[in-house]
Order: sequence, then C-alpha cells, then structure tokens
Amino acid sequence: EREAWQRERNILQNALKQAESQLAKTTAEIENKPVVETSSPKLQRLYRKYLRAESFRKALVYQKKYLLLLLGGFQDCEHATLSLIARMGIYPSPADLQSSGSHSRPFTKFRCAVRAIIAISR
Repeated sequence: EREAWQRERNILQNALKQAESQLAKTTAEIENKPVVETSSPKLQRLYRKYLRAESFRKALVYQKKYLLLLLGGFQDCEHATLSLIARMGIYPSPADLQSSGSHSRPFTKFRCAVRAIIAISR
C-alpha cells in the first residue's frame, strides 16, 4: 500500500511539473515574451538588455508626445495672443515686420531646436 502511494505521488509530481512548464510557455506566448531558462545566464543578460532598450524606447515615445503637446500648446497660445492684440487695434509697424522677416527659416528651426532642448533639460 505504501508503494502504491509513492507511485501515485511520483506520477502526480511529474504531471505537476509538466503542467507548470506548459503554463510558463503559454504565459510567455500570451505576453509575447521569450521563455527565459535559468540554465543560460548569457541569454538572461541579453534579455535584460532587450527589456532595458525597450523601456528606453517607450520613454522616448512618451517624451516625444509630451513635447509635441507642449509645442502645440505654445502655438495655440501664440495665436490667441496675436488675435487678442489684433482685436485691440495694435498692429506691428513695418519696421518690425522687416526685422522679423530678416531671419531665415534655418535660423528659426535652430531656435526651435534650442528651445526644445532647454525644455527637455528643465
């Protein structure tokens, strides 16, 4: 009777191990992650590097969306301010228009890039 219990226990333990390995594989497939085995430290290190790079990529995407939102807000604010000034009856003088037109488009792009870098550093 004791041997029967031992055999049944061994069979159930083997079934449990197989079920756990199957659960790990299906969970990895669902999460779209590769199965990381503990026997390969090189594979684990490579997988950690991949996760870190993916995290940085997601952070950059978030920062890009934030900056685009921020710049769009500045543009809306600028349009609102200019329309308010125009409604007040104040228009720029011809000298102001000539001085603003003297800056070329590359200079304006450079200025926008510098402002974006300052915003990121803050």
